[in-house]
Amino acid sequence: MKKTLLATVLLGAVAQTALAADVVKIALTGPFSGGSAPMGTSMRDGAKLAISEINLAGGIKVGSKKMKIEIVERDDEGKNERGALIAQELAAMDDLSGVIGTVNTGIALSGDKHLQEKGITKIITPAAGSASMTQWANKADKPGVKELSIFRFAAHDGIQSAMVVEHAINQKFSKVAILHDATNYGVSGRDDLLDQIKKQGNKLEVVATEKFNIGDKDMTAQLLRAKAGGAQAILIWGIGPELAAVSNGMAKNEMKIPLVGGWTLSMSNYIDNAGKNGDGTLMPQTFIEEAITPRAKSFIDGYHKAYNVTRIPSPVSAAQGYDAVYIFAAAVEQAQSENTGKIKLALEDLKKPVHGVITTWQHPFSTWNPANVESHEAFRRSDTVMGMISEGHVVFANQADRARLIKNASK
Repeated sequence: MKKTLLATVLLGAVAQTALAADVVKIALTGPFSGGSAPMGTSMRDGAKLAISEINLAGGIKVGSKKMKIEIVERDDEGKNERGALIAQELAAMDDLSGVIGTVNTGIALSGDKHLQEKGITKIITPAAGSASMTQWANKADKPGVKELSIFRFAAHDGIQSAMVVEHAINQKFSKVAILHDATNYGVSGRDDLLDQIKKQGNKLEVVATEKFNIGDKDMTAQLLRAKAGGAQAILIWGIGPELAAVSNGMAKNEMKIPLVGGWTLSMSNYIDNAGKNGDGTLMPQTFIEEAITPRAKSFIDGYHKAYNVTRIPSPVSAAQGYDAVYIFAAAVEQAQSENTGKIKLALEDLKKPVHGVITTWQHPFSTWNPANVESHEAFRRSDTVMGMISEGHVVFANQADRARLIKNASK
């Protein structure tokens, strides 16, 4: 009897080991609660939709078997300290193949070092400011890291700020005000805007640079200083519902000037809280919730059905989470391994195109170069369009962009 029981236990242990070897474990992290939740939950749910599709098709082909994706889900609540603890926990997992997620720049700054130390492959998406990647690059006082396991899958702030400044210049504005929140993301965005104004010939005079805190509901003081300076447009960088307080404050103070800023203005917590005051707001976008291609229609319909919604809270986040999973899966298949280090090497040199909902990704990353952070950045300017809020939805601000994306999808 004892021998039979022991044999059963051993067989069970072997079966569990075999089962564990047949999975690719991916952690999905982000703010699934709090002010940044529309971004975090949309990214997570877009990623889960892709994972569900891959698993239903049998999994990722590795050798003679197909490996299912197993999810480890962690809510960092948008808090730097919690994000750091989660990163430490994930870095200690010997069987973790990789991490997808992170919205807040502060969390990337406080947590990614733990993943980098252990060589855990991570794809940052949907956001995080420039500092999340430049922290690893060459600096005047010290060289950057030689090997980097951190990648980013988002239109970085350099792309976005360039588009925002170009728009203001093209509209013949000469005076602008910059408003930003006090987070790492907001401060980084402010610096990127100022840098772009300089790079584009100092054609814009910044008449006011104003800060606001998370939780602020009255922006009157900041807006009145912008108004007194003769601002013809407000350029803004922030992450939460405070963005809507700016729009509502502009309406209250009869400031009928454009509001142009980072992609986060497309989130539901801005659109819903700003209401009609948000109409006309402009922001760079990597995905707009419009079925302009069969692939986009399938993704949008699938998301709506899976999560019982009629509008994705943050379409950019959902689409980036979805495509990031397919890119990661392609790296696993190319590496023929669930080993995180081998996946990192495959990501740096993906051989086959990945057909995503945003675009078809051709060699999105390259070997890490500390003198060029774009080596681990997937997005380029051509992947980004300008969106505009109209009656509670984000639409194409430029129909030429819409036509271009349709044409690209047909190639």
